[in-house]
Amino acid sequence: MPEPKMAPGEFRAATDGILSAVGGVVEGSERVIRSAVVVMLAEGHLLVEDVPGVGKTILARALAASVGADVRRIQFTPDLLPGDITGVSVFNPATREFEFARGAVFSNVVIADEINRASPKTQSALLEAMEERQVSADGHSHALPAPFLVVATQNPLEMDGTYALPEAQLDRFMMRLSMGYPDAEAEALMLRQRETRNPLDDVRSVVGPADVIRMIDFVRHVHVAPAIESYAVSLARATRQHADLVLGASPRATLQLVRAAKASAALDGRGFVVPDDVAALARAVFSHRLIPHAHAGARAAEASERAVAEAVGRVPVPVVGG
Repeated sequence: MPEPKMAPGEFRAATDGILSAVGGVVEGSERVIRSAVVVMLAEGHLLVEDVPGVGKTILARALAASVGADVRRIQFTPDLLPGDITGVSVFNPATREFEFARGAVFSNVVIADEINRASPKTQSALLEAMEERQVSADGHSHALPAPFLVVATQNPLEMDGTYALPEAQLDRFMMRLSMGYPDAEAEALMLRQRETRNPLDDVRSVVGPADVIRMIDFVRHVHVAPAIESYAVSLARATRQHADLVLGASPRATLQLVRAAKASAALDGRGFVVPDDVAALARAVFSHRLIPHAHAGARAAEASERAVAEAVGRVPVPVVGG
C-alpha cells in the first residue's frame, strides 16, 4: 500500500526540523544548508567545491543523520577503482557461481569525498548511478535504494593532485556550491562547541527515508505555470547564445532548474513556483555546466557565473497570475 500523501503542515514541520538539525552542526552556512535540502527534495545531486577544512563532509553527514539515512563515505584517491564504488562479481565456492558484491554506492546518501582526486575513469563509475539510480554489472541491473543522493566534495583545481571533472560528470550534479569561510562569530562558536565533543553525535533524525520519499512526492506536485517553464527555457537558451561561452546550459540543466525551483517554493510554503525561484537558483544550477572560451583562462568560473547573471538580467521576467 502506498504511503499517504504528505500534508503541507507536515512537510513544513519536517523541513524546518531538518534545517534546524543541520544548522546546529554547520554554523553560519544557512544558504548552503537550504540549497542542500533543495537538492535532496528535488532528487538531484550536490557538488560542494571549496578548500579543505570548511565543513564540506560534515554538511553531508549532518544531512544524512537528520533524515535517518544510510550513509557511506568514499574517499576518492588516485588508486581507487570503479569496482570499489559500484561493486564487483565475486566467485562463491559454495554455490560455484559468481555473485554481485555491492559497492559503496548502494546507500541512501553517498559522500564522494574529494572526487577530483580520482582518475576520470573512476569518476565516471558514478554516471549511471547518478542518472539512472541503478548499477549495471555482468548484464544485470541492480537498483539503488531510495532516496538516493550523491554529495560530492572537491578541492579547487589549482591544488596538487586533482583532476578536472569531465563535462558529462558535472552535468549530473544539480548544483555546485561553495561553503565559504564562516564569519568570526560562527568560527568562535565552533571552537567552543567542538572542544570536547563531535557535534555530529548530537544530530538526531527528524524524519526517516520513507518520509523523505513522501516529501519528494510533495515537491513533485508543486505547480509550475507554462510561463515559468518558458522562462527557464529562455534562460538556458540565453547561455547557449552567449558570446563568451563555448557550451551553454544543457536541456538536463533546464529540467533540474525547474525541479529545484519547485523544491525551493515548497520550502517557502508555496504550492506554486514564481519567477524569483527560478532566477535565484540559476547560478547554482547552470554555472558549473558552462564552458567559456579559452581566453577566460583561470577565470573560467567567474566567466560562467557572469554569463548566467547576464542571462538573468536580460531575459524578460514573466507575469504569472493576476
